[in-house]
Amino acid sequence: MNDIAGAEVEIESLDHEGKGVGHREGKVVFVDGALPGETAHVQTLKSKQSYEFAVAARISNASSQRVEPRCKHFGVCGGCSMQHLTPSAQVAVKQRVLEDCLGRIGGVTPDVILPAIHGPAWEYRYRARFSVRNVIKKGGVLVGFHERRSSYVADMRECHVVPRRISDLLVPLRELIASLSIRDRVPQIELAIGDRMDVLVFRVLLAPSPEDEAILRAFAVRYNVALALQPKGPETVTPLHPLPWPEVAYTLPEFDVRLHFSPTEFTQVNHQINRVLVARAIGMLDPQPGERIADMFCGLGNFSLPIARRGARVVGVEGSESLVKRAADNARRNDLDSRAEFRVANLFAVTSADLDRFGRFDKMLIDPPRDGAMELVKSLEGREPRRIVYVSCSPATLARDANVLVNVLGYRLTGAGVANMFPHTAHVESIALFDR
Repeated sequence: MNDIAGAEVEIESLDHEGKGVGHREGKVVFVDGALPGETAHVQTLKSKQSYEFAVAARISNASSQRVEPRCKHFGVCGGCSMQHLTPSAQVAVKQRVLEDCLGRIGGVTPDVILPAIHGPAWEYRYRARFSVRNVIKKGGVLVGFHERRSSYVADMRECHVVPRRISDLLVPLRELIASLSIRDRVPQIELAIGDRMDVLVFRVLLAPSPEDEAILRAFAVRYNVALALQPKGPETVTPLHPLPWPEVAYTLPEFDVRLHFSPTEFTQVNHQINRVLVARAIGMLDPQPGERIADMFCGLGNFSLPIARRGARVVGVEGSESLVKRAADNARRNDLDSRAEFRVANLFAVTSADLDRFGRFDKMLIDPPRDGAMELVKSLEGREPRRIVYVSCSPATLARDANVLVNVLGYRLTGAGVANMFPHTAHVESIALFDR
């Protein structure tokens, strides 16, 4: 990182990652830690012909939206990038990112900007993957997120985006790993919080000794957590304590639904926002008895079962066979299996013929990963459901797919808005409604 003598940058806006954007000597400058309206005295990290990446070494005329970061690890830990911005301003930034992507990438404009979905700014994260490294130069074992712009593990002793009881475990976890004979062979701890139990899954590259297992069980008892070991892929997760293994689940009270899951299966990080997002999606979809509705990328049934609870018949489609089995089991446990069925299909390579085999749908919900649903969207031509609710974790791919839905298939983008699923990060979760 090099100092630039007299390098001052007037910050004009924020980019999609929360960096300040300004111009200097004909270049666009992206500045970590700077906000619109501020003058940043910068240090350059990387310089190219038309742009630079920099970090704010000092700020003049600080923005009224700037706040003191709550976490002392902010700026080093890569888990959060926007703690220096008020939560309400963070949401506004994400809404602008969504609108910009829809217009610039998709060439579409929603009829209505939906009110942003937001909730608690702290202690919201119910899933996390903590990296583990035994670093002698830093005093021993580190447990935490990666440092910003680095593969190193941040020297974390607290984390304000996970529940306090989990933050309080970071130092005891360091001490726990340090006490094991396999301390150099535990690269990761995965956190999964259910409505009745906190679960820690230890990725182990070498089987723990009987003495190690005794130490791990004692830790689980002392801190009232469930503990499992994962020697290889997710299918190898083996409960260690307690036995028998407790059921891990979360609830959607508005729909009287309880969804069981394995600690390594995908669930939304933010349970509170997920409840509101599901309610909004179902409200927009408006399932009615007698309708046949598709839930594409259905996962373990997060949207499928609420659709069925409203009286419609739902067909959930997902690429993971294990998740399809989990969704079917959740439907059975919630007495919804008569209105819900689940099928395995690779939706990234789906064709019109595949959709024909699924049958005709009145409405559709799409909730893809970051890659979006381009092949699915293209395959809808000639078999378009009259309404689509699209839940997205990438505004860029949502915009790309919206271009096809609106400008090729003739849908109207009735509304779009953001859900602040990950406060203090630049991650943008959004929801959009398409009607014919």
